[in-house]
Amino acid sequence: MRAAFVPIAAMLLTAVSAASAQEVGEVGVDWLGNDIIVEAIKDPKVQGVTCHVSYFDRGVIDRLQKGNWFENPSDSSIACRQTGPITIGDIDMDKEGEEVFKQGISLIWKEQVVNRIYDKANDTLIYLSHSRQVQDGSAKMSLTTVPLYGQQVVWTNGKPQ
Repeated sequence: MRAAFVPIAAMLLTAVSAASAQEVGEVGVDWLGNDIIVEAIKDPKVQGVTCHVSYFDRGVIDRLQKGNWFENPSDSSIACRQTGPITIGDIDMDKEGEEVFKQGISLIWKEQVVNRIYDKANDTLIYLSHSRQVQDGSAKMSLTTVPLYGQQVVWTNGKPQ
């Protein structure tokens, strides 16, 4: 029964990966097969902004040595920049912002998430990378901003006043 569980778990981990992220880098960090993965993420409602997120991907040997087979650490880093003309669609304006991206980092229950928040007072887009879990939430996070001041930004629904 255990032998059948491992391929099923691998399929589930693959199925929860987000299709909107494109892997652009993979750096090996030790002989155990642990890597740092770098992915490019396009904001679906803000054209002209690309975020690069990095996270730790545990190798098979590390998983065998330490157990906890089906989970990666909550650590991540994010940097977002203007990569073309900015056009902002119908984005959520509340304080919690809007989820732009998510992918599973464990078999179930744990996700890596990127939220976008618009800081109207400073005319800035804020992108927050963090993990979300059912319990034992992590305080590990990373934040980046894309200032809109002085840029020729097109708001499809008009700029918020």
